[in-house]
Amino acid sequence: MERRLVCAVEDVPKGTSITVQGDEPIAVYHTDDDGFHATADTCTHEKWSLGSDSDVEGTEVTCPLHMARFDIKTGAPLCFPATVALRTYPVEIDDGQVYIRI
Repeated sequence: MERRLVCAVEDVPKGTSITVQGDEPIAVYHTDDDGFHATADTCTHEKWSLGSDSDVEGTEVTCPLHMARFDIKTGAPLCFPATVALRTYPVEIDDGQVYIRI
């Protein structure tokens, strides 16, 4: 797995997310308890960016298009209309920098 630099910790405020562009965009979330998690950026119900346009609450992300919710730790769908899990990626914090393993 490749270790990829995403950003500095302070670049993603708690309770928000960002999209990391690439062959497959990845959403990186900073939770209120100071955790970092990463999933595929695109909602599995409809083609919508979760990193750029979603609501993060605790360890859940809600897609605003049809209100599908996912657990950002496991990628599991938490309610309809989503039924397919998001792919997850390991996140590492090293010297104030956020990295993902892809």
